[in-house]
Amino acid sequence: MTQGFGLSAAARLALLRRLAQRKEDRAPPEAAARAFRELPGQRDMDLIREAAGALGLENPFFRAHEGIAGATTVIGGREVLNFGSYDYLGLNGDPRVIAAAEAALRRHGVSASASRMVSGERPVHAALEAAIAAHYGVDAALAFVSGHATNVTVLGHLMGPRDLILHDAAIHNSCAEGARLSGARRIAFPHNDWQAAERELAAHRRGARRALIVIEGHYSMDGDIPDLPRFIAIARRHDAWLMVDEAHAMGVLGPTGRGIHEHWGVDAREVDIWMGTLSKALCGCGGIIAGNADLIAWLRHSAPGFVYSVGMPPALAAASAEALRILHAEPERVHRLRQNASLFLRLAKEAGLDTGASAGLAIVPVIVGSSVAAARLSQALFERGVNVQPILYPAVPDSSARLRFFLSAAHEEGQIRAAVAALAEAVAGARAAEAAG
Repeated sequence: MTQGFGLSAAARLALLRRLAQRKEDRAPPEAAARAFRELPGQRDMDLIREAAGALGLENPFFRAHEGIAGATTVIGGREVLNFGSYDYLGLNGDPRVIAAAEAALRRHGVSASASRMVSGERPVHAALEAAIAAHYGVDAALAFVSGHATNVTVLGHLMGPRDLILHDAAIHNSCAEGARLSGARRIAFPHNDWQAAERELAAHRRGARRALIVIEGHYSMDGDIPDLPRFIAIARRHDAWLMVDEAHAMGVLGPTGRGIHEHWGVDAREVDIWMGTLSKALCGCGGIIAGNADLIAWLRHSAPGFVYSVGMPPALAAASAEALRILHAEPERVHRLRQNASLFLRLAKEAGLDTGASAGLAIVPVIVGSSVAAARLSQALFERGVNVQPILYPAVPDSSARLRFFLSAAHEEGQIRAAVAALAEAVAGARAAEAAG
């Protein structure tokens, strides 16, 4: 939509001069504070905040939701349409999920109060893990207290300096951090390019003790999916493990929401390691690993992020187990989600908006071409009663800055049409202002 942070050359020069003057006028910090100001990225954060203030942009992040954040939410005392939450199946706030959490809360209290290995184990943990394993049709599963920490601790613990980790360039930060922690050789291949992945694996597999390919089932930035059968075949040809992060795929992909293996019609056992999070379709919190019984037993007794971390709060485990039960009992929720996302994608394309490679399954980005343009559009939409978050540099390249819309089975057709109409109006207004300025 725009380039150069959405500003003309003259406007950029004027902004830089204003920021430079502010920097000169600022009193030097004390020694201790100065040390923290030297932390990586701190100066960039300061510059972004000051630039946003100079441009009259509000901070779109950390807005407090004052109730249940579903298809609508209340922020600042005002109800708005909500496209900023992962509640894909509309189960956050479902009375049955709340009742399951309340029952566990009354029985076990708020906290597990210890590592599960020590004395934090509760029956609800095993029940959740059995349900997850059955969901994938694999031997066993293990639940961790944090989704991000699941990838960090499993990858960091499973692989080592003599190993190779090959991952999609768009992989989640948690996978990248886990790979870095492991000390393994780490190679990124272009997003969703299975041919490039095989070239890299063929070139480097011989020198590695073990090899692991890591992909996502449904990419959270772009809303697209990989060719799972191709990656399975590559892993088998080159004696590598395949790990699939299903954080945004569970409850979304496949006719009944079982994930990317159902979408492609392949046996889930063809994937060596299934990872998922409970905070999206299952409206809880935490991460899961599912797969071979030997793998799960080994992680249960040795993964640092499990052994040395408090057990998942029983109420959250119970809530996610109940949400999974409802997913299986009510597959029509997956169908409604698919309809809603497909409608949003079609309307956005008809409005001439750039939706990238989105498959229209639950996540639809609208790429606008600069971080300032994305922030401005997010603010303009919020003023029009639509809550959607901008994704800005450095999370994505500035030229790929975007608004990221999360769809839900709970959204109504009228809400989706109203949101796209507001978006198209805001984009048209921004383009007119740019042309005039």
